[in-house]
Order: sequence, then C-alpha cells, then structure tokens
Amino acid sequence: MNAPLVRLTSLAHGGGCGCKLAPSVLQELLAGELAAGPYRQLLVGTETGDDAAVWQVDPNTCIVATTDFFMPMVDDPYDFGRIAATNAISDIYAMGARPVMALAILGMPVDKVPVEVVRKILEGGATVCASAGIPVAGGHSIDAPEPIYGLAVIGTCRPEQVRKNSGARPGDAIILTKALGVGIYSAAIMKGALDGAGYAEMLASTTLLNKIGAELADEAAVHAITDVTGFGPLGHGLEMARGSGLTLTIRFSDLPLLAKAKQLAESGHVTGASKRNWASYGNDVVLPGEMQEWQQHLLTDPQTSGGLLIACAPEATERIRGRIVAAGYPMASIIGRAEAGKPGIRIVA
Repeated sequence: MNAPLVRLTSLAHGGGCGCKLAPSVLQELLAGELAAGPYRQLLVGTETGDDAAVWQVDPNTCIVATTDFFMPMVDDPYDFGRIAATNAISDIYAMGARPVMALAILGMPVDKVPVEVVRKILEGGATVCASAGIPVAGGHSIDAPEPIYGLAVIGTCRPEQVRKNSGARPGDAIILTKALGVGIYSAAIMKGALDGAGYAEMLASTTLLNKIGAELADEAAVHAITDVTGFGPLGHGLEMARGSGLTLTIRFSDLPLLAKAKQLAESGHVTGASKRNWASYGNDVVLPGEMQEWQQHLLTDPQTSGGLLIACAPEATERIRGRIVAAGYPMASIIGRAEAGKPGIRIVA
C-alpha cells in the first residue's frame, strides 16, 4: 500500500459497495419498471434485480451491459482503481458473459485531489481491464464533491450461456466462490485497525476477477449465478430465492471468511450498510435462536468485488466446486441448498 497524497476515504461519506442504496429503497424505485411493453429481445432487464441487462441481437449473440461505480474504500489511488474496475467487470461474468469493452466513469473534487492521484486511479482501472483482455475505450468525467470511479462494461455471450439470478431449482446446491468480510475489513481501515497482512488479503480478494462465471456458462448443471456485492450474502441470496421462487437454506458454519473477519466483527468493525441491509430484508430471513450479533453482521456485510453465488445440480456439486478451486478460487465453498418453499432464506448453524 503506497502512502497517499490525500486520504481518499476522508473525502467520501461511504466506501465501496457499501455506498449502494438500501435494498428496500432500490426495490421501491424500480417497482413496475419494464413490467409492461413488448421487450421481445430484452432477455434480462430490471425484473429480478439481476447483475446486467441482456439484449439478444440475433439467434446466436447477446449483448450484456452494466455499469458500476462507487467512492473509495481504500486510500491508495491505484488500489482503488483496481478494486472498482474488478467490481464493475464482475457483473458481466456473473451473467455468464465475457467482457469486450469498458468506459470509465469518473467524478473528482478537483480542488482537493491532485492530478497525479486521479491518474493513478485510472491506471489501476486500466490495469485490471488489460488483465480481463479489454480496452478502456473512453468514458466521462465531472467535477464532483466526492471521489467516484467505476466502469460501464459491455460483454457478449450466446443466448444459452445467459445465467440469471432467478434460475435456481429445488435441490440445487449453493456455492460461494470468495470469502466474506470485505465490508468489515473496510470498516477497520477507516479506524486504522487493519494491519498490512489484512490489507493484502482484502486486496487479493477484491482484485480477483470472477472469470469463472463465463467458464461455467457452458455447464448445463449450473442453473443460476449472481455476484455478492453491496447487499451482502443475504441480500443477493434473497434476490436468487425470490427470483427462483424458492427457499435458500444456508449453513453459517460453511461460509468462507477472510482470516480476520470474525475477530474484527466481534470487535464492532461493522459498516452502516450492514445495518441498513438487515433493516431492508430481515423479515425474509429466519435465523437460528443461538445466532450472535457479529454473525448476523457477517451475513449482511457489504462485499465490494465479492464472489459469485452459484446454484448447480446436486449431482454435479463437487465437480463444479473442484473446477472453481482449480481455476484460482481456493475459498470456494458449498454453503447450502435451494428448496421448495416460500421465497426467503433460512440460516442454520
């Protein structure tokens, strides 16, 4: 981590995917959106809160489009750029597509952030795009009161490769590809409570591209994919449960965690977004009676550039998980199953 010329986090009222509107507010804003009208070629819109829009342009080709941006969760500008770009590209992979091009979205308080800092942010984003094999083909910038950076990303896939968050089936196993605790780590950063090893662990996770999503799109046994970001594992799991009309049963003991997540959560390093998340969707979650407060916070913890949540046929579970681990996601874990029942989530110990 380089010593910053200015603490980027000091200029933002929130950071990373914790900046998202609360799930309940977003639902209210999008209520009825695209509910009527002949969108014959729009395969995925806003109906189920999926990760990107999908437009079928011919019998063999879909265009996948998304945008994602946020305020800094770290002070190092290069690292901020890398995390934000990785997070934005994730939406394309979560749909089963491969990215082809990105446009930069930049807002900076030009009177507070030196030009060299802004340049480092853009360099970080461009580095990740190069790793994904895509150009940053342009973008837009404004003078803003808080620093903002992200990408609009375009991808492509075949129609049969599209993976919605609403395709889970009864009996499916649920796999999570990355460890949880990014929001808790970011809260610790704000208070100077995360050491160098913890920072490196968080950076390795948040800059790991979710390329495995596009690879799994050719697996008939993989029925649904979504990425876990600002609404936490519960919020994005609920989107899958509601869209699929199923109950997800999640085993807390099987959730993969960053090394210091439990310790930091027990010490109270929790984001405000974690509490807003629970207030938004807690009524659709059944917790075990013995659950402690720090455990609940891990379930609602906003994940910036988090892993993929995958629903797959039970007979293929171990093979799919093994493929994910072999592709470079060592924390990939089987965390639960989908069952017939009222849409919602049930947590078991």
